[in-house]
Amino acid sequence: MSDSTDRSAEGGKVVVFGNGQMAEIAHWYLTSDSPFDVVGFCVDTDYITDDKYKGQPVVPFESVADHYPPDDHLLFIPISAKEVNRLRATKYEAAKGMGYRFASYVSTRAMVAPGVPIGDNCFILENNVVQPFASIGNDCILWSGNHIGHHSTVMDHCFLASHVVISGRVRVHPYCYFGVNSTVRDGIEIGEGCVVGAGALIMRSAKKGSVYAQAHTRRAPFAAESARIV
Repeated sequence: MSDSTDRSAEGGKVVVFGNGQMAEIAHWYLTSDSPFDVVGFCVDTDYITDDKYKGQPVVPFESVADHYPPDDHLLFIPISAKEVNRLRATKYEAAKGMGYRFASYVSTRAMVAPGVPIGDNCFILENNVVQPFASIGNDCILWSGNHIGHHSTVMDHCFLASHVVISGRVRVHPYCYFGVNSTVRDGIEIGEGCVVGAGALIMRSAKKGSVYAQAHTRRAPFAAESARIV
């Protein structure tokens, strides 16, 4: 794992994987809040619907190196948490096999403590707080407004939706997903491939592949429905 906050500051020519909402969001952040220059898009051949997206060429992922050589282009793969992040991880590993290095985006409105290592192909949006002595692995997505506590480790291929709290001294293994407003107490371990649903509170270490779902809030009757008509 490298400190990609340095790479984020350096910029460079970037090819974004995708032609849907995640690619659109990535393009917006990269072009409005980073030194990166988005020069094209790539997607699996079967999913190409047009030869242009956001005014830039769309090329097959299978032959992206022929169009944008890895010697002077970075890739950015902002795929969502499909298959508990394994689809994104598969494309990331395939691109590494082609010889690509990766952009990482860290919002200028995120608070990342100096010296915190952030891996390749990370997408860290506004209002994230990453405290001192924490670390973020490769290929992680931190949506808006999360808190990563001191001395905590988020390993490769994880996805944190908005307003997740990872308290201090937590160890999160690869391929984990955390839903909106979920909370993990301090000093525990979250095993590989865990899914923590929106609003869930995790107080004990979680075994590999555990799933936690918070009960839905039940609908209360509207006042007019329960009022007695005289």
